[in-house]
Amino acid sequence: MPRRFWGAVAVGIAVLALVPYSFHVDRRLETAAHIKGSEAERVSQELAEQFRSPLAKRVVLVMRGLPASDSDEGRQVLARIVEEVRKEPGVSGVVSYLNWSDPIFLAKGGGSFIIIGLARAEPSVEALIPKLRERVENFRNEIQGRYPAATLEITGETPLNFDLRKTSADEVRDAERLVLPLTLLLLLVAFRSVVAAVLPLGVGLLAISMTLGASALLAERWQLSILIQNLATMLGLGLGIDYALLMVSQFRENLAAGLSAPDAADIAGRRAGRILIVSAATVAIGFAALLTVPVSDIRSIGVAGLLVTGASVLLANFLLPSVLAMLGKRIDAGRFALPRRFKLGLSNPAPERWRRWGHKVTANSWKALLFAGVPLLLLGSQAAQLEPGLPRGDWLPPQAESVRALHSLEEMDRAGIVQSLQVIMELPGGTTVRTAAGWEAVGRVSAALASDNRAARAISLTTLAGKGSGPAYLSFMNDEMRRSFLRSDGRATLIELLPGTWVTPTEQIRWVRNIRQMDVGGLAGLTGASVRVGGIPALNADYDSVVRDRLPSVIALVVGGAFLALLLGFRSLFAAVKAIALNLLSVAAAFGALVLVFQDGHGSKLFGVPGGTGSVFPIVPILAFAIVFGLSMDYEVFLVARVLEARRSGFTEIEAISEGLARTGGLITSAAAIMVVVFAAFTLGGFLVIKMLGFTLTVAVLIDATVVRMVIGPALLHLAGDWNWWPWGLRGADATQTPGRGL
Repeated sequence: MPRRFWGAVAVGIAVLALVPYSFHVDRRLETAAHIKGSEAERVSQELAEQFRSPLAKRVVLVMRGLPASDSDEGRQVLARIVEEVRKEPGVSGVVSYLNWSDPIFLAKGGGSFIIIGLARAEPSVEALIPKLRERVENFRNEIQGRYPAATLEITGETPLNFDLRKTSADEVRDAERLVLPLTLLLLLVAFRSVVAAVLPLGVGLLAISMTLGASALLAERWQLSILIQNLATMLGLGLGIDYALLMVSQFRENLAAGLSAPDAADIAGRRAGRILIVSAATVAIGFAALLTVPVSDIRSIGVAGLLVTGASVLLANFLLPSVLAMLGKRIDAGRFALPRRFKLGLSNPAPERWRRWGHKVTANSWKALLFAGVPLLLLGSQAAQLEPGLPRGDWLPPQAESVRALHSLEEMDRAGIVQSLQVIMELPGGTTVRTAAGWEAVGRVSAALASDNRAARAISLTTLAGKGSGPAYLSFMNDEMRRSFLRSDGRATLIELLPGTWVTPTEQIRWVRNIRQMDVGGLAGLTGASVRVGGIPALNADYDSVVRDRLPSVIALVVGGAFLALLLGFRSLFAAVKAIALNLLSVAAAFGALVLVFQDGHGSKLFGVPGGTGSVFPIVPILAFAIVFGLSMDYEVFLVARVLEARRSGFTEIEAISEGLARTGGLITSAAAIMVVVFAAFTLGGFLVIKMLGFTLTVAVLIDATVVRMVIGPALLHLAGDWNWWPWGLRGADATQTPGRGL
C-alpha cells in the first residue's frame, strides 16, 4: 500500500502540473500536415530559402462588389487596398492587376483578387491571419458607404488551416457539451449511485486534460496536429471511463464480500490493475505503430494515444484506488433505485441473465457462430472495396471565411490560384535560364504542361514575357516577381500550373504523379533537366502515397505487437490467436460499414453527407485500425481473465464461460455504451474526416461489445475447451494473476 500511496501522490502532482497547460493547447497545435522528407515539403522550403520568394507563403484576398480593376475607378480602389495591406507587418509582397496587368485578375462577374505574400513569423505564420483580416475589415468599413455590396475575404492554404483550427476547437467543445451529460446518465444507470458514477467520469476528464497539457508542452519542440484535440476527447472519455469502470466495480465487489475499504481498494488495485496493464499495452502498441508513419498528423495521433492511454492507466491504477480507500462504503452515496428494465448489471452478485445467456450460447455454439459470424463476414467483405483518397464534394466547413472566399474564387473560375501545382524546373549544370538554351527549354516545358487538358493556365517566366521575348526580359522584371520565379543561381525556375475548376482533387493527385514521371529532359531538349512538384495537390499526393505505403507495416506492427502482449499476458497461444482473429473481424466489419454508408452513400444523409463520397480520407483506415484494434482488446481481456479465474476455481469450461459473462457482461455493455455515445457525438460535427472516424469507431465498438464478445467469443471458448489454455495450461496461463476470488 505505501508504494500505491506514493504512486497516487506522483500522479496527483502530474495532474496539477499538466492541467493548466491544457487550457490554450489549440494555439500550439498545427492544422497543416507535414510529411517529413516529401517532395512537396522540399519545394516549399526551396521557394522560401533558396528562391527567397516573397510569395512562398501566400494568401489570396478575394474582392467582390467593387469596380472592375481595369477601370480608372477600380484602379484607384485597388491601389488603396494594396497600400493598406502593405502596412501590415509580416506582409512580404503583394501582386495585383496594378503590377501585373493580366486578364487572370479580371474574373467574370466583376470580382477580382490580389495575392499577398506572408513572411515567416513566430509562433507561426497563421498568427498573421487575424491581424490581416482585421486590417482588411477596417478598410471595408471605410468604403461601405460608397460600395455597400463590397466583400473582402481572405483564403488560401494558411487561412484555411487557421479556420479549420478554430472549427475543430469549437466542435470539440460542442461534442463535450453533448457527451458529458449522456455519459453521466449512463454511469448513473450502470451504478445507481451518484458518487460511483462521478468517479469514472472524473478519471476520463482528467485523462483528457493531462493529455492536452502534455501535448501543449511537446508542441514546443515537435509539430503536433490539431486532431489531437478531437482524439484526446474521444479516447480520454472512452479509455479513462473504461478503466475506471473496471476498478470501481471491482472495489464494490470486494466491499460486498465483507472486506474493509483499504483492503478492497488494495485488492482491486492489484487484480484489476494487472488486467488494465495488459489491456493498455495492446492499446499502446496500436498508437506506437503510428509513430512510424512520417506524417505529422498521424504521428501526432500516435503521441496523443500513448499519452491518453498512459494517463488513463496511471489515474485508474494509482489515484483512483486511493480515492476509493478514502471513500469506503460512501462509494454508494446518493444511491437510488431504477425500474428493473433499466438496470445494466454492475452489481454484486452477478446478474443471472448474463449467466443464463452464457449457458444458451455454449449450448448452441455452432448455431451462434453461424448466425452471428456469417453476417459479420458479409459486412466485412465490403472492406475490400474501400478506396482511400480525397472524397468528392464540398467537405470544408461552409461558415468559415476562407471557405466562403474559396467558393467565390470557384464562381469566378479562379480557384486554381489556391490549388496550383508549383513545378520547379532544374536545368543541368552549366545551363541557366539567362542563356538562350535555358530560356528555350523552360518555354518548351511550360508549353507542354499548359497543353494538358487539366490546366487552366501555366505561369512561368516565358509566359510572363510573351512570345518573342528572351532572357533579356529578366532585367525588366521587378525584384518581387523575379525572386518568385527564379532561383538566385539562375538554374531553377518556377512554373505554376493552375488546375481548371473541373479537375477533382483526385485528378489533381494523378496529375502530380504524371508530371513527376514525365521525361523532362526530352521535352526540354536538355539532358539532365528535371522537375520537382509542390503545392497543395502535391502535398495531397505525397500524403496518399505515404499512407498507402505504410499501412501494411502498421497493420503488421499492431497485430504482431498485440499478439506478443496477449501471449505474455495470458500465456496461451490459442487465446492470443483467437483475440487477434476476433479483432480483425470487428475491424473488417467496421470498415465494411464505412464503405457502405459514406463511400457508397447508403444512409449517408443521416450524417449530413448528401451522397456517397466515392473515397475515404487516407488517414481514416490507418487511424481506425490502430485505435479499434487496441480498444476492442479491452473487452477480450476482461472476459477471458474472468473465464480463466473461474476455471482455476474448479468450474467446468461451460460453467466458467457463463460465470465470466455474468461477471463482465454488465461491465462490457456499460463501457461500450459510453464509448458508442462518445464516438457517435463526433459524427455530428462539420469535419467529414472526423465524421468518418467517429462512425467507424462507433460501429466497431458496437459490433465488438455485442456480437463478437457476447456471442462469437464465448462460442469459440466453448468449442476450444482445454485448447484455450494451450500450451502452458491453467497454471501457466496468465501468470500475472493470483488464483482465487475477485477478478
